[in-house]
Amino acid sequence: MLLIRCPYCEEERPELEFRNAGEAHIARSANIAGENEDDFEKFFFIRSNPKGVIYERWRHIHGCARFFNAVRDTVTDKFVMTYKAGEPKPAKLPGASK
Repeated sequence: MLLIRCPYCEEERPELEFRNAGEAHIARSANIAGENEDDFEKFFFIRSNPKGVIYERWRHIHGCARFFNAVRDTVTDKFVMTYKAGEPKPAKLPGASK
């Protein structure tokens, strides 16, 4: 079973307690109703799908119910780290050289 660390509860919990909420650090429009159809589609449906490290939003549904960000490797499905929502994207990942 995959364990995910909630940065608010400060403990690892089974993946069944969490839900993925999409890509993290997406700039949201201040006037979504004023967006043209192409920009609206890009914002809601078009996301990068890299092989390797990705930054995602997660929610601890069956715990504190809070959103947080996670760094996950899409090849191994391992979580590199998690951090609280609103915090900036980490400049350096744990275990990364330089």
